[in-house]
This record gives sequence, C-alpha cells and structure tokens, in this order.
Amino acid sequence: MRFVTQLPYATKEEEHVAIPMSDGVELSARIWRPTSSDSEPVPAVLEYIPYRKRDLSAVRDSIHHPYIAGHGYACVRVDIRGTGESEGVLRDEYLEQEQQDAEEVLAWLAEQPWCDGGTGMMGISWGAFAALQVAARQPPSLRGIVIASFTDDRHADDMHYMGGALLSDNLAEAGTMFAYGTCPPDPAIVGDRWRAMWHERMEHTRPWVVEWLRHQRRDDYWRHASVCEDYGAVRCPVLASSGWADGYSNAVTRLLGNLDVPRKGLIGPWSHKFPHLGEPGPAIGYLQEVVRWWDHWLKGVDNGVMDGPMLRTWMQESVPPSTSYEERPGRWVGEPTWPSPHIREVTHPLAPHRIGRPLESYENGESRATGESGAVGERGGGVEPAPVTVQSPLSVGQFAGKWASYNAPPDLPYDQREEDGGSLVFDSDPLTERLEILGSPTVELDLTISEPVGMVAARLSDVSPDGSATRVSYGILNLTRLGGTDTPEPVEPGRRYRAKVQLNGVGQAFPPGHRIRLSLSTSYWPMAWPPPKPALLSVYAHASTLSLPVRPTDEPDEMPVSPFGEPEGAPPITSTQLSPREERWEVKRDLVGYNAELEIVKDRGLVRIDDIGLDVGLRAEERYRSVAEDFTSVSGESAWTMRFRRDDWDIRVETRTRLTSDAGEFFVDATLDGYEGDKRVFSRTWNEQVPRDLL
Repeated sequence: MRFVTQLPYATKEEEHVAIPMSDGVELSARIWRPTSSDSEPVPAVLEYIPYRKRDLSAVRDSIHHPYIAGHGYACVRVDIRGTGESEGVLRDEYLEQEQQDAEEVLAWLAEQPWCDGGTGMMGISWGAFAALQVAARQPPSLRGIVIASFTDDRHADDMHYMGGALLSDNLAEAGTMFAYGTCPPDPAIVGDRWRAMWHERMEHTRPWVVEWLRHQRRDDYWRHASVCEDYGAVRCPVLASSGWADGYSNAVTRLLGNLDVPRKGLIGPWSHKFPHLGEPGPAIGYLQEVVRWWDHWLKGVDNGVMDGPMLRTWMQESVPPSTSYEERPGRWVGEPTWPSPHIREVTHPLAPHRIGRPLESYENGESRATGESGAVGERGGGVEPAPVTVQSPLSVGQFAGKWASYNAPPDLPYDQREEDGGSLVFDSDPLTERLEILGSPTVELDLTISEPVGMVAARLSDVSPDGSATRVSYGILNLTRLGGTDTPEPVEPGRRYRAKVQLNGVGQAFPPGHRIRLSLSTSYWPMAWPPPKPALLSVYAHASTLSLPVRPTDEPDEMPVSPFGEPEGAPPITSTQLSPREERWEVKRDLVGYNAELEIVKDRGLVRIDDIGLDVGLRAEERYRSVAEDFTSVSGESAWTMRFRRDDWDIRVETRTRLTSDAGEFFVDATLDGYEGDKRVFSRTWNEQVPRDLL
C-alpha cells in the first residue's frame, strides 16, 4: 500500500466528540475534517460500529478516515451505544435502538456548522449492515452508502444459519460480541465514570447465542433489518463490494439485481477485508473509488463514476488447494447489468459418480443411458436405476475452513480429497476446453433420507490432473426446510423429495484437463451443527442435476486490464508490539478414544498504541470437538481474553461460551469475569437450555 501524506485538504482531528441522543445517552465520535470546513462546510461520512475506535480499530481507522477527509469530507467514526467510550449497553445486533441512534447521529451531523447538510455512510461487516439498514429508513440527509462484506438477509445469508442449518460461526460471532460488549471505556476520555460504565455493561449483558438459538426458523426477529424484505425502501445510491473468499459474497449481486437506485458492485478474491487491504490479493485502490463515489453523490461532481459495467469482478484462475493465498491469479471482468446477459445456465445430468455433459448437447432421440458420458436420464427397459447412497462420518468438514475467512490464521478450505472419502462424489470427464463460471451454481436432487431431520452439504471442486481438489463453492440445506425456512417440517423417511441446494456465488475458471467435482455429504462439521442422528441419504442420480452459471470465454471482459489504481491510504498511527502474536488452526484426532478436535487460536499479542500510551491485548480461542460417530457428542467453545493497560490501570475481561446438544435440546454454558489487576471484581455464569427446532 502506498501511504499518502500530501492530500488536497489539510485536516484536523477531534479525538472525542460527544453526540447526544434523545434519551440522554451520549455516543462517542472521532472526527477528521478539513481545517477549512470551519468556514467552508463539507459533506459528512459516518462509519458506525461497535469495535472501539480508540484502541481496537484505531490503526485501521487511521488509514482510511484521514485519507477521505483529506479529499474534502468530515469523516466521523462513532462507537455504537455500549461500546468504546459511548454510554449505555450493547444488548444485541441491529436492534431498533441502534438504528434510531444512527438516524439521530446523521441528523446531528447534518446540523453541524462544518457540514453542508449532506451525509453518507460507509463500512465493512457491521458497519456495512448498519449503512444498508439505515438507508432503508430513508433519513433525509443520507445521499449515498459505500458498503463491504454485508448481507441483505439476516437469516438466509449471515453467519447464523445457511439453508436452515446452524453455522458454527453463530457461536463464534456471539463469543466475539460477548467480549467486545463487556470491555471498559478509557478513563482518559470518560474520567472516573469508567468503572460504573464498565460494570453497567457487564451487569446487563448476556450471551447473544441464546437469543439467536431461540430463533431457529425465519421469523420476525430475522426479518427486522433484513433489507430483502423491501428492496424498494433503499432510495440512495449504493456502492457494494465483497470477496469470493468471504461468507458475504452473495449479497452484492442480489442488491444489483433487486435495487432500483444507482448502484455499482465489486467482488474481488478477498476474504473479510476492505478491498484496499484485500487478502488474498490483489488489493486495489479502493479508497480512490470511494472518493470518486462521494465526489459524485455528495458533491455533484460529474466524474463518470457510473460509467462502465455495473459489476466488476475477479475471475479466479485454478490454484492448488491451500488454507491461505497471498495472491489469487485471475483477471477483472465486467458485466453491464445483473443478472448479466452474458451468463448462461448450463445444466448437467448426474449419474452414479459422474457428471454428464450439458443436457442441451444431446440430440433428439440420443440416449443418456449409463456409460454415455456417465449420464443417466431415461429409464432403461422400464426399470429405474438404483439410487447411490451415503451416510457421512462427522470427520467430513474438518478441512472446510471458516464460513467467513479472515485469512488469518489461514482459514480457507484445504484439499478436499479427505472430505470426499465420506461423500458421494460425481466427477465430470476431463475438460477439453476452458470453462468459466460466474454466479451461483445449483444442485437439484431427487432423494430420500432415513431420518426425520437431515441435511445435505454440496461442494463444487476443481480437480487437477494430479487428483488434488480445490473447493470452489459450497451450499448447505437442512432438509426439514424444503418448504421454507419459516415453516420447517419433519422429513418422512423413505419418501422421495426434490431438493434444491444453492451454492455460494463465485467467479472461477477451470482449465482444460481438469475435472469438475460435485460432492454430497450428510454432515459438514464443524462448519454446520450436525443433525441429532446420522442419516442415510439416497440420491436418484438419473433424476438429479448440477447447473452452472457459464460465462462464455469469448465474451468481452468490458474492462481494462488494470482498472484500479494501487492501494492508497493515510499513514497509520504507530504501535509497538510488546509480546508476540500467535495464530493456529489445528485438526487433532485421537485414535484411541476416537476424539476429534479443531482448535483455532488468534492472539494479537500485547500492542501499545503509542500516541495514547495504551497497551491492548486480544486472544480468541475456538474449539470444536466430537467423539467417533456420536452426533450428540459435538461441542463448540469460544473463549476470549481482552486486556487494557496504562500505568497502574490494568483491566482484563475473560469470556467463555460453550454450546452442546442432545437429540432434543441445545445447552449454553457461559461465564464472564472482569479483573482489575489480579483481583476479580465481577463474575457471572449462565446455564441456558433451548429446544432444537428440527435442527
């Protein structure tokens, strides 16, 4: 990244500005704005998140907010109620109170003498959720949003549930916010009130995972703040981005296809990161794109920002399987609209262990019987082919990686061959020519299952001539949700069902000589919580299909070879690493007791933020365990330690959340401990029980 020190506007920073809410609570803001804005007002751009602007997000914030401010904007970073130096308690994500607060913040910004009355919102993850959700409320000053790594559907496409199946990231994210929401404010900002504010947070928090488990089907809890419920409510321009390695890659194309406002989409090879910090690379000059967006929609500059393709995306080349990549080879391609006129759905029939050639390639009267390109379509002699079956072990999924990759520690899916050993596998013939796909593959299955609660995980892989298999995309479906995630029903064992599994969107090229592989399993632990019992899945391959969104290789890319500049940002604030970082991702198996464990460690070490003399430590551990093929033995645990130290002020917060289950219930056991030095000053334990709802 190129750090830019000479920007068009000289700026100043206000480290702590209290913004009053109508109920008397004050939110804490950090503001960067041009010095000239005292006499020449500028638009304001808000980032609104709970991740502590003074310490835990300070380095990241210092790269992009001063940069945008130096181009003529007041950049405002506000800690959500109950986090950082903002008063109150953070009780859950995306609540009505949170959104009302955001509207009040925007109204306050628009009235400041240094603001010209126009505002925008930007952010990644929670900040992007907030911007999109607030945009749907149509605050009068909001003229545009810039969002990265987000969803428009909180139930179907977030870290809680996928296809009606419970994701382990539901526990992991709850553990994250259990820790972030119980940290103290900095006494250097709030003074002697810090202890009372800290204890208020700890007294009134609870493990969020309990509430999330109480809503296992799509209900009003998830419909709230899901913009997909009414796309028409968004009336301002939207610049949306994500990455193929991120769990949030699908929402960009959904917004492009459903919004009726000026909009642009950008999808790179990245994990859960801003595009100018993108990993795997290449990172791009995203902040330059953001400034152009704001210049047009907040200042009225005619700069051609809406010219060119609606969607710009990275077409990934084939790579060997790895849990981490510095760069993903590929090229930028553009689509004029979405859905794109260039993309054609090509449907392939399945046969036992084979993917047939596209249905459209068969001539009238040509048989698709077994042996002809591996395809089975017609019943030979009136006898229906027998189904192929699988009952997957719990070990399938140990190399799945994270639902939302952060690329640190290495958390992408590894070689799929070991996973395929417990799966139904369908391979294409070696490709004779290059194939590119762009969009969401789908699998339609004619199936039966032996238990009333069961799931199917479908994985699409790129298989090289040496046999190694790189996962390209995947999807999960809880079969009790065939009629909809809001109205689950038990599956009737032995009954034939049609099931459609939608895989995550992707842009991927398959070279000649490689095979395309579809793998089906009845467990995918620990990515998804397994059903109460193992189940035998029977697939009638001759009546099942794989559909691929094919982008013809002779289509124009509609983009220059290098459409983006080099990543730029302001020089980050300085910090000093006081103790080493630690990152681990270990799969462990005990072949005596048949215990299996995935252990994940992410430890930032102790870091001093030099300009405020504050030492900050963060250590997160996740453990997912199982015993043999006992589906009720699985457990997940999220443990966090947060530390803040300056001189003789030394605070530590420790949280731990453990999730287990039997055939009928989920069990949550959680602890929260607060320390001043070595003295424990707060402790609370929760033991909660939530019925399984066909999950």
